[in-house]
Amino acid sequence: MDKIRVLVIFGGYSSEYDVSLQSAYSVIENLDKKKYQVLLMGITKEGKWYRYHGNVDRILQGTWQDDLDHLRTAFISPERGAHKIIEFYMGMMDETEFDIAFPVLHGKNGEDGTIQGLLTMAGIPIAGCGVLSSALCMDKDRAHKLASLAGVKVPKSIVLRRQEADLPKFRLVGMVSELQYPLFVKPIKAGSSFGITKIFNGAQLKEAVDQAFQFDDEVIVEEQIDGFEVGCAVMGNDALTVGEVDEIELADGFFDYTEKYTLKTSSIHMPARIDSETAERIKETSKVIYHALGCQGFARVDMFLTPEKEIVFNEVNTIPGFTSHSRYPNMMKGIGMDFSSLLDNVIQLGLHPHSL
Repeated sequence: MDKIRVLVIFGGYSSEYDVSLQSAYSVIENLDKKKYQVLLMGITKEGKWYRYHGNVDRILQGTWQDDLDHLRTAFISPERGAHKIIEFYMGMMDETEFDIAFPVLHGKNGEDGTIQGLLTMAGIPIAGCGVLSSALCMDKDRAHKLASLAGVKVPKSIVLRRQEADLPKFRLVGMVSELQYPLFVKPIKAGSSFGITKIFNGAQLKEAVDQAFQFDDEVIVEEQIDGFEVGCAVMGNDALTVGEVDEIELADGFFDYTEKYTLKTSSIHMPARIDSETAERIKETSKVIYHALGCQGFARVDMFLTPEKEIVFNEVNTIPGFTSHSRYPNMMKGIGMDFSSLLDNVIQLGLHPHSL
């Protein structure tokens, strides 16, 4: 039987470029080579696209773009139904067909619906969420509004637009006067906790807002939720499979970029240290959020659990960290699904969206 040709897209014009390389390496290494032929498309930090024919270890090392003998300038054909990579080498043009694209791109220009729009326009099957759900989940404010309409509790918040960035400190403090400190100040569309600041009083607000505006044109200021963060790995299109619930234990502060990728002072417990009834409520809530935001394929739904066992929505990651030790694969491992099977299911969901 012919192998299924999977185009893995990695890197990206994004602040989460380095994380993408780690995730993509794990995906490439764990795809069943008897079933899948892997094609590689890399995007540099500067936004240049290349077909990569070299050693995958250089992706993990971050030196793939220096392997000039194995790079070819390339792009994905926008012609609907073509499903082709167009690449240029020594004055010649090559075309390579593929069956499905697997974007392993975190953050802006990858997880926000942009690459999904290109692929959808070309009629290319996608492993993972589509245009609308990717865009919605990346937008913390609009995702919260839709989750709230679906009956899920969300943090109390306000939104600041770019034109409000230069307001004097007293005006900003007045705008958040209905919120209770401590507050989180976040770019509305950014991943891996970039640009997020936890503040405890109005004197810290202006600097935190300025920091967040470095990453986006809109900023959300929201109340801290007492308790701890829990997550659910969700997979599927119509019928859903949910992995074990995990729990983030923090020694102090919040789960920022450093903690997410080093766990210096925090721990992740999988399964979460909660009773079975609460775990089941969290799983059901994750399904409600997943459907409300139109997710497909896979996503990680993050929530807070308060001391009163109330569930509060935080965010959805449509392309979560995908190394073999990342949260999403570990939650699926908790229900007996190994990494290779997980990837197989994700690809089959993209190829046959309404048959699984």
